[in-house]
This record gives sequence, C-alpha cells and structure tokens, in this order.
Amino acid sequence: MTAPEPTILATSGGHRAGGRTMVAFDALVHHAVELSGAHGRRPRVLYVGTAIGDAEHFTARMTEAARVAGFDLTPLHLFPMPNVEDIEETVLAQDVVWVMGGSVANLLAVWRVHGVDRVMRRAWEAGVVLSGVSAGSLCWFKGGATDSFGPELRPVTNALGLLPYGNGVHYDVDPGRRPLIHRLVADGTLPTAHCTDDGVGLVYRGTELVEAVTEARGKGAYVVVPDGGTAVEERLEPRELPAPRR
Repeated sequence: MTAPEPTILATSGGHRAGGRTMVAFDALVHHAVELSGAHGRRPRVLYVGTAIGDAEHFTARMTEAARVAGFDLTPLHLFPMPNVEDIEETVLAQDVVWVMGGSVANLLAVWRVHGVDRVMRRAWEAGVVLSGVSAGSLCWFKGGATDSFGPELRPVTNALGLLPYGNGVHYDVDPGRRPLIHRLVADGTLPTAHCTDDGVGLVYRGTELVEAVTEARGKGAYVVVPDGGTAVEERLEPRELPAPRR
C-alpha cells in the first residue's frame, strides 16, 4: 500500500514525552501513516537518524515509540556503514520514511555519499510518504535556514529539491529564523518559502502544498514570497489533528 501520488509531510514536530517511554509519536507522525493509506496490518515506518549521527539511544527511543503506536519500525543507519544490504530495497518496502532533526548539512553530505538522495526521490515517486522534523523537513526542499554550521543561523541551498521552495522550521521558537528567511527570499537566495511553527506540518501532493496541519493548537504555517526587493508573509491556519491515544 502506498500513497496515491508522491506525498511529503514536512514538519516542525511529531514527538512528545511518552507515558511509559521517553518519546512518543504525536499526531504528525500518525498523520504521515494515515497519508500512506496503510491499513489492515501494522504500518511500516523507516526511521532515519543521519542528522544526529545515528545516535543509538535515540534509535532505541524511536523503536519504543513505534511499539507503543503499533508500527513496525526499521532504522536506517549509515554510521559507521549502512546497516542494510540494499538501501533502495529497504526504503521502497516502507509506508513512511520519518527523518529525524539535527544537522541538515551533514545529512545531505552523508546521503549523497551513499546514494540515499537518489533513493529518496525514487521512493517519493513510488508513493512512499516522505516525512520528518526540522532537518527532516528542510531536506526535501531547495533549502532554508539552519544552525548546522554553528550557533549563528546560515542558509543551506543544496537540499534535495523535491519541493521547489525554501523551508523555515521552528518559526515561532527561534527568533532568528523569521528575519533570515525573509532576507533570503527577498534577495533571491531562496525561492518562495513555506514555514512552520513548532507542532505544524505541511502536506504536499506532488509539489503542490495542499494543507497545513497541526498537533498544537494556536500554531501557524506561513508562505513568504518575494515582492520587489523585500518579502511578504502570509499566515496559513492549519487544521488541528486529533490527538493520538495516550
């Protein structure tokens, strides 16, 4: 079972503290599974932790979160070597790919070394839902604002480009991100940018933004467009997702 057309859910959320686990999947992860159309069996979710160096403790936490949610989780590790014989076969066998946050610059470099960038495009075209948080959102776009290079935010412009836009994550909690996105769009470093407050996700069918959704009431999504040497921002009101069972 795959999504009926190429689908991406790009987010600034998806995780919360669990009742009996350190981490639980919040409504955005559950929505990614819903978008895949998986039913009648346990959904297959690929967890990709490249952006945090495949930290084993977090893989363990995500495995527990998947167990509680009723998902079959497969981790894709690239450190110190790929943990599967055939990366493409593994990715294409999933319903959902969930990419963890961290360093998007490091993620992109390591993915390209192992050909994961090409595999993700093929998975997207095949209907595997691509999703993730923070770096796991930025990677699907042309680029955005990142702290991959140090505490001072800088642009990244060499992301996968499956979606022909810029991307801004953590838009309401990091005060430097909104002004930097506006500057990058205004001067043409980034194209029109789609941005999310924490807890918000953007759903794309093909390359078209079709809906903003949220697991946190009162949060917003934003479209930032160039306008004669400056940038103009429009707020989108997301649809509130039902809370997953706790």
